[in-house]
Amino acid sequence: MSVTDVAVQESAPRAQAERIVNDFAIQVATVNGSGSQTANMVLLRSIFQMGVPVSGKNMFPSNIAGLPTWYTIRASAKGYISRKKEVDFLVAMNAETAKEDVLTLPPGAAALYDEPLKLNELRSDITFYPVPFDKIIGTITHDAKLRRLVRNMIYDGVLSRLLSVDMGQMEKALRKQLGKKEKAIQLNMGALKAGYDFAEANLTKLDPFVVEPMDKTQGMILIEGNAAAAIGCMMAGVTFVGWYPITPSSSLCESLIDYLKKYRKDPVTGKATYAVVQAEDEIAALGMVIGAGWMGARSMTSTAGPGISLMAEFTGLGYYAEVPAVIFDVQRVGPSTGLPTRTAQQDVLSTAVLSHGDTKHPVLLPSSVEECYTMAMDSFDLAERLQTPIFVLSDLDLGMNNWMSRPFDYPTKPFDRGKRLDAETLKRLGEWGRYRDVDGDGIPYRTVPGDGMPAYFTRGSGHNDKAQYSERADDYSNNLDRLARKFETARTLVPKPEVEVVGKGGIGLIAYGTTHWAIIESRDQLRNEAKLDTSYLRLRAFPFTTEVAEFIDRCDRVYLVEQNRDAQMMSLLKMECTPAQFGKLRSVLHYAGLPLDGRSVTTEILKQESGAR
Repeated sequence: MSVTDVAVQESAPRAQAERIVNDFAIQVATVNGSGSQTANMVLLRSIFQMGVPVSGKNMFPSNIAGLPTWYTIRASAKGYISRKKEVDFLVAMNAETAKEDVLTLPPGAAALYDEPLKLNELRSDITFYPVPFDKIIGTITHDAKLRRLVRNMIYDGVLSRLLSVDMGQMEKALRKQLGKKEKAIQLNMGALKAGYDFAEANLTKLDPFVVEPMDKTQGMILIEGNAAAAIGCMMAGVTFVGWYPITPSSSLCESLIDYLKKYRKDPVTGKATYAVVQAEDEIAALGMVIGAGWMGARSMTSTAGPGISLMAEFTGLGYYAEVPAVIFDVQRVGPSTGLPTRTAQQDVLSTAVLSHGDTKHPVLLPSSVEECYTMAMDSFDLAERLQTPIFVLSDLDLGMNNWMSRPFDYPTKPFDRGKRLDAETLKRLGEWGRYRDVDGDGIPYRTVPGDGMPAYFTRGSGHNDKAQYSERADDYSNNLDRLARKFETARTLVPKPEVEVVGKGGIGLIAYGTTHWAIIESRDQLRNEAKLDTSYLRLRAFPFTTEVAEFIDRCDRVYLVEQNRDAQMMSLLKMECTPAQFGKLRSVLHYAGLPLDGRSVTTEILKQESGAR
């Protein structure tokens, strides 16, 4: 099934504009393992280098090569980078899905296709460009393997001519993609030029879509969220990584390993100043991370939903024994194996209260690659300040796709190592108890092996404030009450939400993570098309700060937009809402596995608003 069919069928037919400049979506439909990644990245980067804001969304199968895959590039002069609901220009390279891909296009779209497929016979309301790929590639190379891999560069050349994408930028992007592999560069350049020449000689441009140079990407970079998070971990001083590969989080630790190998060597001995262990499973990975955190190391792991499920018991140990750890959850579609290569926000509720018993965990919610970087650094400081596991909830869309960003700032503030007991503090306290609250914030002082301070026995069973084994009811309740106070302290330390109140509040929107980008576009649509102004709060962390309740109080109605079926963030909010606040909350839910688009948000809010009046 085409990834666009439902979305496009819901879209109204549009009149063909005379020229549509820097405002369209290109979808390349190929098969997994066909070498299309290079061609797609070259096209994305070329448009980006021309100064046009772009975003790329990769929808790929989770199992074997040969299955359908779609890569969508959106160019937007206005800077919108959420998924666009409509596909404007299709590149049909997969015979299996080509017919369906064409039939789901909106009127006025264009389709570039392999000539033998004869797709032009299917419709008369879109523009078709037939290209004899096999004939063209025959002039480039006779090597069967190379023909398969380089074939995709031909459509880049054709698009360069049809969309006015600068060929010089194409070559620059190709060289960046392939590095110093000069033979591969020349082979791909040959295919690129052949595609361009064919289009120039044989294709008459009939569609309205065109790329024109802008200056909106100057000084910006393209980077995946997982790579950005890895850089943040390195800058945060991580020294231990325990992990187990799982889509879509694997590239976070893989990138981190590459960075550590390059930058974390003793300048004298050349030896690594870090340790990375690929464990036998996610349970063992977090067990190692908890052990390293207990020893005083800055330690982390990355995983996805199924791994989070397996990590429940060790997360509870980290919470109750009060050991710092950082856990990145790059969310995907569940339950069970679910759709491993589709995006979602489905681990929110389970992660916030992961493990049995009364547990609550601080959760950071990045919406951009820049926040993947900054919140990675924040998470290590918070883990040590609060002496507890900290979760960073990204998702597949953010983690595995390339996003525009300004270059990251080099960190200047010192690490926050939290309440580490030293001789001066011990003298001031007189007597130390590992789990004793002496400052009223719920956070005790800790020691680590080898620091010369008093030792204690760490346990996950009942204990008193001296870390001694205890099953006394008062010791247990006192300990849980202190942990609750610590969670209230966390409320003052986690990143605050971003808030924009329009007028007296009116209609409010709350969102988090990558949903943010659809909200930006939807708010413009609501204002421009329905004359409906909205206030907006973007959550950046759990526990919720005071700004959240204040925002709800100011608004008449509040729509919480999230990418799961069960309104999981809504459930967390309702745990803290007053009855009056509770009555204002409404849900806008998206759980198809595709990145959320602004039009869907707009449609649903207007539908609910019509019923509210």
